Amino acid sequence: MDIVVNEELKAYIDPLTPDEYEALERSLLAEGCRDSLVLWGNVLVDGHNRYGICRKHDLPFNTVQNTRFQSMDDVHLWMIEQHLGRRSVSDFQRGVLALRKREILQERRSRTRPVEEEAGAVPEATPSVAAAEPPAKPEPLPSRQAIAREARLSNSQVVMIEKIQKQAAPEVVAAVKSGVLSINAAAAVATLPEDEQRAAAVAGDDELKQAAKRVREAKRKPRKEPEAGDEDMPTLRRRVAELSAEVIELKADNEALREQLARWERSANP
Repeated sequence: MDIVVNEELKAYIDPLTPDEYEALERSLLAEGCRDSLVLWGNVLVDGHNRYGICRKHDLPFNTVQNTRFQSMDDVHLWMIEQHLGRRSVSDFQRGVLALRKREILQERRSRTRPVEEEAGAVPEATPSVAAAEPPAKPEPLPSRQAIAREARLSNSQVVMIEKIQKQAAPEVVAAVKSGVLSINAAAAVATLPEDEQRAAAVAGDDELKQAAKRVREAKRKPRKEPEAGDEDMPTLRRRVAELSAEVIELKADNEALREQLARWERSANP
């Protein structure tokens, strides 16, 4: 069989770091390719790095078909679930994958809703419709708490990862992926204007960390109440947006503390 490498699938999950790739290569050379590559037809779904290394060194490998896939969405969801369970995946990556899973389910739900509405609009007198089975209900969307549990994160971490995805400059995202910035620090930097984020990233890792520190300290300092007429409308809108974001963070932190307290109480009273 000619195995097809779909570049979109290959790039769907963050690639291995050079060190991780070298470690995998050493392992395959020493022990062989013990895990089967997963295929959907002749399309490679899981094992892109192993496949490339095996071909490079002419190493034998096995393949297995996953017959449950019905669409590319099924493939993506399976890939996400596989990587969520791997220890090598970072907290940030797990959060991104869990949020991506929710997006796929949301898109699937939006695609099935028009079909359900169309089916419901057919007159009851149509015999073929009366005999037809009702359409399957779409899978319910996971809540933020469910996302956090699946990714083994706190609710507040999920909120911060969402903020990073929406507001962070690419350089800041790269910094948190590489481990230069923590999730908390990256979320703080993401509140800055994009040009300030980029300038801090260009200045180096230390400046990024200092930028996060300055943002946190600014949040802790009491703000001087502006006198009437001191702030124009764009400034007021920006302040309202900043305060709304802070409220969301505080609520998420409060939920996380409640969950920690509940877990402590359950462990203390088995």
